[in-house]
Order: sequence, then C-alpha cells, then structure tokens
Amino acid sequence: MKRRDFVKKAAALTAGGVVLPYIVPSGRLFARTNAPKADHVVMVMFGGGLRQQDSILQRYLADSQNYNVEGNILYNILEGAAPNAKIAYGTTPSGQPNGSQPIPKILSQSIQKQGTIFAEMRAISGGHYGGWNSLVTGSLVQGQGLKVRPVNPTIFEYARRFGGYKATDVWFIGNTISNSIPLLNCSKHPDFGLQYGANFFAPGITFGGDGYATLSNAKIYHPQEELEPMYKMKNFLDNTFNIKKGEMPGIKNTDDEKTQIKEFIDNTFKRQQAGLIPMPPVSGGDGYTIGYAAEVLRVFKPKLLVVNLSNIDGCHSNFTGYLQAMHKADHAVGFLWNYIQTQIPEMSGKTIMTFAPECGRNLKHNPIQDENDWYGYDHGDANSLRVFGGMVGQNVPSNLMIGSESNSVGRVTDMALTIADILGFKSDVQAAGLIDPMSLSLFDRI
Repeated sequence: MKRRDFVKKAAALTAGGVVLPYIVPSGRLFARTNAPKADHVVMVMFGGGLRQQDSILQRYLADSQNYNVEGNILYNILEGAAPNAKIAYGTTPSGQPNGSQPIPKILSQSIQKQGTIFAEMRAISGGHYGGWNSLVTGSLVQGQGLKVRPVNPTIFEYARRFGGYKATDVWFIGNTISNSIPLLNCSKHPDFGLQYGANFFAPGITFGGDGYATLSNAKIYHPQEELEPMYKMKNFLDNTFNIKKGEMPGIKNTDDEKTQIKEFIDNTFKRQQAGLIPMPPVSGGDGYTIGYAAEVLRVFKPKLLVVNLSNIDGCHSNFTGYLQAMHKADHAVGFLWNYIQTQIPEMSGKTIMTFAPECGRNLKHNPIQDENDWYGYDHGDANSLRVFGGMVGQNVPSNLMIGSESNSVGRVTDMALTIADILGFKSDVQAAGLIDPMSLSLFDRI
C-alpha cells in the first residue's frame, strides 16, 4: 500500500471512532481494550476443597456429622452468627469440641458487607490440579495432565503480554513445591510460556530452613574451590522450582529486577530474624503463606498477585482439623485485605481482591473418623463442583449477594477473565480464544 493511501485510510478509521493499534514500550501491539477498574489485583485460591454446606451455607455440623449445630465460621468473609455449641474450629485445645477458642475477627466489616459474594458457582473439576488450572487459566481442563505446565495460557501470561507488565509486577505465591504448584506460574503454550511467566515463591521452602541455609547471605562461589555449595544451591533451586533435568528457569526478569529480587530475599531473611514479617495474629500453615504474600505486596506493589491456600485438604481424614484450617484461612484472608488497606498506601483503595476454592467436597462422607469421631470428606462427586467466590475493593458493589443454593451464577473460570477485566485487557483474552466459552467477567454477571 502506498503511504498516501495508508494515511487516507488511517484518517477514515480515526474519524469513524476506531483507534489504530500502536506499539507500547513493553512490545505490546495494541492498547488496552477496556478501561482498568483497579490498579492492582490479588486473587486468593481459597483452596484445598471447600465444602459448600460447611462454608457459605453455614451448616457447620448439621449437614456433615448429624449434629443439629449450624453457624458461620468464616466471619471475616461472610455475614452470619457463629455456632453456639461443639466449638471445635478454634485454635486450642485441639480435639475438644466445647473448649476450642475461636480466633477474634479482624475486619470490622465482613468482605460480604464490603463487596460482592457469588453464593453458588460451578467448579470445572472435582480435583485439585484441574481446579487450580481452571482458576489461573480460565479454561476447561480436558487433557490436562499432572506434573506438567498448563496447556493453555495463565492469567500471569495474559497480564504480561496484553497488559505490558514486567516480571516483578506479576507474582504467584504457592504454599508448597509439590502437587505441581510451581508449574502454575506459566503455561507451555507456544505463543506464551516462560517469557511471560510470573515470579514464584513457596515461602515454606524459599524462606524455610533449607532456604536460609542456602540463600541467606548470598555470595558468589568460586567454581574451583567451592563447588559443593554451588551444587547445594543448584539442587535447592531445582527442587524449589521443580525444574526438570536440562531445563533452565526462564522467567524474564531484567538485570535490575534480578538485583531487586536478590535484595528482597536478603532483606526478607533479615526481617524474618527480626520478627518483622507481617504475619496474621494466628499464623502457621496457610497463615505463613499469607504473611509472605503480604511481604511481596509491601515491597513490589505488584499489579497481580495470586496466593494459594490448601490446609483444608486435611478434610479427607480429619474433619476437626478441616474446620480449624477453614477458620484460620478466613482469618488469613481477612488479615491480608486489612493489611493492603492499612499498611500499603500505594495499593489502598486501588486494589480488588478476588477469591474462590478450586473445588468443593463430596455430599457423602468417607469411612475415616478423627479424634472426635467425625467423618472425613473426599472430593469428586457432583457436590464437589459446588463452590462460592467473591470480590472486594475498588469499583466492586458492596453488600451484594448473587445467586443461591437453587440458582447457580458464575464459574471458577470466570476468575481469570475477571482479573483481565479489572486490569483492562478482557477483550484480548477473549480474542485469544483459549478460555472457557461460557466464562464471563464477574462484573458482567452482576
């Protein structure tokens, strides 16, 4: 096309209201396709298999252990009165149904009061890995194998490619390096992949005993005189990132970002030793993971951070422990939201937090009993496809409940598209054609 003809056509398009694409500094071809609803998104994968009856429906033991005791044990997230008997969901002493002490509420107003709850959504898979995949990719998970990277792009890759974000703007905080968790920070899709992946930490490993021995006071090792510590570090990083033999980490941090991450690790060990990591008042387990997620938020102020919780998966064999883990996870989520609003001024009032489990749990119990003779629950039947979710923050309607036990509204695959909508590239994700065709942004569900 001649330059004169090109200019004429460009002018005609502009006059008709169509803005021509341009290349932004990140290398992105197109401008964002919708106005951002917030500057930052935090997604909590409130995971491990959360049974509808025990959580959003607030039936406590009435629909699980044949005790007529109902109540809400997620009172940072949900409105509702706590149980008045068989109090086994607190912290101490364990295994004494009328003696356990519940954790005091953190939020003066529940997330339900502050935001929007989707009371009855549909999970895509009754299993953990399929569920995690559906949350981070927004896609159906047919043919998705275990211990391999997702087949379809993750929200991290969409954010970096379509949002133009650098690597330290996008983080995934996992609770473990097992169960394929480290592989969820990017896909193996040929058009996306490691170059658009998220930085990943598993706090219990990175900042646990092995991490302290290997990474604290990091130094340059002499290749001839100090091979042993070099190999120790290599093995540690291989295990941390679950890297296969011959595969090198490929998250594209710039040299400045690498320096920033190294300084973050060094400073985090120092703050850890000084007791300065912002832990929930009752930490450990999922609370520990949330504390280090808060530390990443404090330092990097990322555009997108996803954190995975899964201690409630103990429900398979210990229902009492499951109740306690659920209650502590609610406490941790309340802490994280409060910390963002009160301790990170750059994110306060500019952040939306979303949350959902990756799957639910079965309707009928298994034969395993715990110390209170309460039965455990697995996941895999139709009831395990029932979940709830929600969002809170900038531009989110407050005190709104959508859907009910008899009226399902939303799918877990909506979460990735909702994040894309919040950050301003929803149409790009839809145009890529790799998400669940039935997915919508939760804002479009309202």
